[in-house]
Order: sequence, then C-alpha cells, then structure tokens
Amino acid sequence: MNTTVQSLQRRLMALGFPLPTYGADGDPGGETLAAVGAALDELETRRGVKVSVPAPSVPIRSSDIPDAWLPAAKISRIIFHWTAGQNKASELDKEHYHVLIEGDGKLVRGLPSIDLNSEPAAKKGYAAHTLNCNTGSIGVSLCGMALAVESPFNPGKQPITRAQWDALASVLAQLCKRYGIKVDRKTVLSHAEVQETLGITQRGKWDISRLPFDDSIKGSIVIGDQMRAMVKSLL
Repeated sequence: MNTTVQSLQRRLMALGFPLPTYGADGDPGGETLAAVGAALDELETRRGVKVSVPAPSVPIRSSDIPDAWLPAAKISRIIFHWTAGQNKASELDKEHYHVLIEGDGKLVRGLPSIDLNSEPAAKKGYAAHTLNCNTGSIGVSLCGMALAVESPFNPGKQPITRAQWDALASVLAQLCKRYGIKVDRKTVLSHAEVQETLGITQRGKWDISRLPFDDSIKGSIVIGDQMRAMVKSLL
C-alpha cells in the first residue's frame, strides 16, 4: 500500500472532499485525482487561506513539444479531444489539430500552426477542432476511438491508452507554461466539457467522458478534473 497516497487521501477527506468508492486505500486512482483537482480549485478561490494539498505522484511520460511547434500567439484555452479514428495520426487528423498523440504516446505535429488560431481572430488555415470555439484555442487530440459507442460504452478496437493520457498531461502542462494559461475548467477542458462549461453547442460530442483503461471514473467534468489535477501537479 502506498502510505504517502493514503495520507493524502485522509487529508482530502478531512478537508471535506469525500472518496466514497475507495476511501483511503492508498491507490492514486481517478477518484483521488479528481478530488485533488476539486480541492485545488476551491483553495484558489479562498482568500488568505493556504492549505498544503500535495498532488499524488503520477507517472508521466516524457513528451516534450519541440520549440518549433510553439510560435508566439495569444491563446486563452486548450481543448483536448480524441480523433475517433485509428491509434496512428491520419492526414485528415493532422488537418484539424495542432498536436496529436498516438497510441504509444508519440507526438505528431498537426498541419495548422498554433498562431493561426491566435486571438483576436483566427486566420486562414487555422485548426478547426471545436465548433465555434477555435479562436484563441489550441486543439490537442488523442488518436483513437474509431467506432466507439457511448452507451452502452464500447471503446472499439482502437481505444485511447494510458500512455496517451499520461503524455497528454505533459503536453498540456508545456502548452500552459508557454502561453501563460492558468489551469481551470474554462481554460483546459475536453471537447465534451465545452457545451456545459462554455455554453457553446457541440452537437453531442462526448470526447472525453470515458476512459477505456480506467472504468472507475466516468463523466466529462470528473475526467476533466482528473486531467487538470495531473497538469497542475506538473506545473
């Protein structure tokens, strides 16, 4: 049992962030990471209160974005997706996203340059990754989930992987640092969160509201909170 994680879990519960399914079991799973994200969000809104809530140790794949991929631009948010295709980036995938992450965690550069999506107005050739929410938004996508079904959930034969998920946290942290983005639900979010959080209709998009490699965590906001906690732990 991981006593450091168990100590964190007990501290979270003492602060009023319950872990109803697993409690203080010493396992840094999705429930714990989501609770860490919620705790950090609440602490950031409290004035003059400083409580130490250490993030659990999350195994992150080293996924550095080359500097050449990161031109100067005015960026407000990052939206992460899955491609609904194969675990390898296709030419069509490259047309719609700035950064793609293949099934083994390898990074692939999209065709549009990030500066084409810069505020105040996207320029010709920008990455059209999110309906009516492309200006000021970087699009990052995990390659996979071809023929996936939302309910009953079936990830298909090209499911996104843990390696991609870990690499995504590293990519998002680097992008946030480069473009001065503070991590919260409105600035680092999945495509599935856009409609609920930003109020921009997305025609039933559900990426990412399920994780094929971790069935203990479900729902776009909860999964988004897990990723945001992972990114904050890197920053």
